Amino acid sequence: MATAFNIVLLGSGRGSNAEAVLAAQQAGRLGRARVIGLLCDQPQARMLELGPRFGVQAMYLDPAPFKTKLEGPAEQRYIAQIRAWNADLVVLAGFMRVLKTAFLEAFAGRIINLHPSLLPAFPGLEAIRQAFDARVPITGCSVHEVTAQVDSGRILRQTQVAIAPTDTLETLTAKIHAAEHELLPRVIAELSEARSQRGRFDD
Repeated sequence: MATAFNIVLLGSGRGSNAEAVLAAQQAGRLGRARVIGLLCDQPQARMLELGPRFGVQAMYLDPAPFKTKLEGPAEQRYIAQIRAWNADLVVLAGFMRVLKTAFLEAFAGRIINLHPSLLPAFPGLEAIRQAFDARVPITGCSVHEVTAQVDSGRILRQTQVAIAPTDTLETLTAKIHAAEHELLPRVIAELSEARSQRGRFDD
């Protein structure tokens, strides 16, 4: 039997993408990947409710004192917990903090992020609104490797989403979220089968 490919999901909010990954695992669509833990930087986040629902450990870890980044003692707490879970892959699924050097070095080549645009277009915050306001005909979502420069790591997979003339920001957001819920589990399943010997990801 193949060795499991251990996944830790990091998030900050309602956890819809984490839920999509867990549902894919439950349905047998995650390859040999297995979610072994959820980490959240918000104590009241709905994402934490997914743990009991899916039988996975879910934990709030205090990110203080910073509001937009993970650094210092908080960063070390996150590193220690992920190492304790023996994670093969760290997945940022709506984790609203910038990762710094110590974290990136601890899991080099083993961190991916889901972003709601066709990178390199519309990096950073409010990506869906950026695309909607720019009146582009096509946007979408991307899964990419995480590097020190935000939303700039190697793109692994993308899904296009057309912006219809009748779309509102709300309908476009719903369409992109639906695409994300399909893309992220598919990429995780692919990575569980395609890691290189050095821990990085094959094309």
